[in-house]
Amino acid sequence: MASPWSLSGALKGMFARKTIDDQTWDDLEDALITADFGMDLTEAIIEELRASVKRFATTDPVDLKRMLRETLEERLARLNPTLTLSARPAVVLVVGVNGVGKTTTIGKFAKFLGGYGRSVIVGAADTFRAAAVEQLATWAERGGAAIQRPQQQGQDPASVAFQTVERAQREGIDIVLIDTAGRLQTKSGLMDELTKIRRVVEKQTEIAEVLLVLDATTGQNGLAQAEGFIQHAGVTGLVLTKLDGSAKGGFVLAVQEKTGIPIKLIGQGEGIGDLTGFTPHVFVQNLIGS
Repeated sequence: MASPWSLSGALKGMFARKTIDDQTWDDLEDALITADFGMDLTEAIIEELRASVKRFATTDPVDLKRMLRETLEERLARLNPTLTLSARPAVVLVVGVNGVGKTTTIGKFAKFLGGYGRSVIVGAADTFRAAAVEQLATWAERGGAAIQRPQQQGQDPASVAFQTVERAQREGIDIVLIDTAGRLQTKSGLMDELTKIRRVVEKQTEIAEVLLVLDATTGQNGLAQAEGFIQHAGVTGLVLTKLDGSAKGGFVLAVQEKTGIPIKLIGQGEGIGDLTGFTPHVFVQNLIGS
């Protein structure tokens, strides 16, 4: 069964035709724009494909489909999706606006890492929302991870992060996932808080990854909301959640092209095991269809 964000249905008719004609190009452009590739990226892809069709002097839509697959795969593969987690402990800051699925992502990520035999501790450094710690504790338990809670209500987030790393070092835990606030009263306050967490952690060890969680169903709007994190938080990788919902597949490539930051993980369901590493080849196969 095709993924909800797959383009295979929209492309089926155009690639079943006998020849590549003007209608093929119009339909392809419409399909890419509808899929949230964005106008600039759509035009660049079409231009690239037109040049390839001309260079190979083909009129066969099957060739065009193969070229589309290769073009998208090549673009996605320009950035390395590999997680850098070789340090011990490897410290990962998880950032993003509230509501994108940050807390659930941390639980799923813990489960994902556990599947590779890694021990995980989660730091509840989003101390500004009373419910955040309990919610995180629930998901950490589901993911098989230990949790470092604040020692008192409203504890300084940076000190929670410090205590989490300290405990990981003391107990020999492999990976530290630190939950951070998604919203404060002012944007500058939030970014200052993240800077402080970074500074405190870096006194103990290097930060392996800063992962920005984005809700794929919000598309380009979600990206605009997250600009502050991209500018100030030193983001090293993207996590796209809710790809099983009303997300549009083109956003996956568009977000990587716009930010210059690789997608490292994708979530395609509500279950604890529904977060996976991002593989451009597999994603494009699902997007375009076989």
